[in-house]
Amino acid sequence: MNRLSHISEFLGLRKSTVGMLCMVVLVGMGERMAERFLPIYLIALGGGALSIGLLNGLDNLLSALYSFPGGFLSDRLGIKRALLVFNIMAMCGFLVVILIPAWQAVLVGAVFFLSWTAISLPATMSLVAKLLPKNKRTMGVSMHSLVRRIPMALGPILGGLCIGFWGERDGVRVAFAAALLLCFVAVVLQQSFIEDDLSKTASDRQTIRPEKNPLRLFKEMDSSLKRLLVSDILVRFCEQIPYAFVVVWCMKVISKPVTALQFGFLTSIEMATAFLIYLPVAYFADRCSKKPFVVTTFLFFTFFPLVLLFCQSFTWLVFAFILRGFKEFGEPTRKALIMDLAPEHREAAMFGLYYLLRDVVVSIAAFGGAFLWQIGPTTNFFVAFLCGLAGTVGFALWGRDLTSIS
Repeated sequence: MNRLSHISEFLGLRKSTVGMLCMVVLVGMGERMAERFLPIYLIALGGGALSIGLLNGLDNLLSALYSFPGGFLSDRLGIKRALLVFNIMAMCGFLVVILIPAWQAVLVGAVFFLSWTAISLPATMSLVAKLLPKNKRTMGVSMHSLVRRIPMALGPILGGLCIGFWGERDGVRVAFAAALLLCFVAVVLQQSFIEDDLSKTASDRQTIRPEKNPLRLFKEMDSSLKRLLVSDILVRFCEQIPYAFVVVWCMKVISKPVTALQFGFLTSIEMATAFLIYLPVAYFADRCSKKPFVVTTFLFFTFFPLVLLFCQSFTWLVFAFILRGFKEFGEPTRKALIMDLAPEHREAAMFGLYYLLRDVVVSIAAFGGAFLWQIGPTTNFFVAFLCGLAGTVGFALWGRDLTSIS
């Protein structure tokens, strides 16, 4: 029993975090079974490259627009109620895609289900911040990131099997039906495990009001956090310019295209790589300087599109997706740093504001990626690389550690 307690303490596990992690696995599993193959589904329904770019841009734009309301609602309603609202939104989106087999319906449904991660992330990060001390937050965020990779690894394989059995059209709809069922189970578990009010004490609720004006909240943002934000924006340009076209590149463009199931395995290789590095990195990041971990993860983001450009078969793509898995090296550290720098009792809202500002700008890159792809995959991937390089160098030169802040 003492050993289990020691392990739970080391991993930063509490009853509420266990409930949150169960929710992340179940909703994420359904989401990843279907969402990763949406570009192929759009093509099967008659949509072209611009519809794929529109979907990816919509993903980033909604992630931005929903992040701040997600943080505000978490502070206003409490974490448990807010997560319930967010899960019901995702279920509505799944239903739209299941019932209406048209590419326009996919975009409508995406307004609801693509928002789940973005709108729920401030609440889950706030839960970690409120339950764990600062010297355990990177571990807590890493556990969230690690568990989130379970559906990322298994979901595409199951989705690939659905496509293999039922085809590109019906297979994706079957995957969305499974997503709906898993989301319902997640709601039941989340409501059972997460405590009613983790946000504040009764006296806090009387004296501290959630800030609904993002301009006022921006004035409270630490200058070091602003510098991190600028570099992060450039690095996300690198990720999002080619993001929606990675599956198209692998399954349609290269000299030896892969199958849907093989692409699922590539994604699993990426997630397995991330799995292996999360806990060791979290252990050291909680005990030493955070900046090297963030710079390293920015480097992995930067070089992925450049390496992908030269991969023309499944064997070489394995190497590229291992590299892509290493981009998670410092991601939990970056998220923990955001929470550390956020004002007390403003964690969820500040986290949401950070993602609002970041993803509104990055959505431009996602939309622009479609036009760069029409020029050519080489142009798309190389422009992405240059953006990542600028962001990485900028943070290496001007970024600051939490330990250096007075």
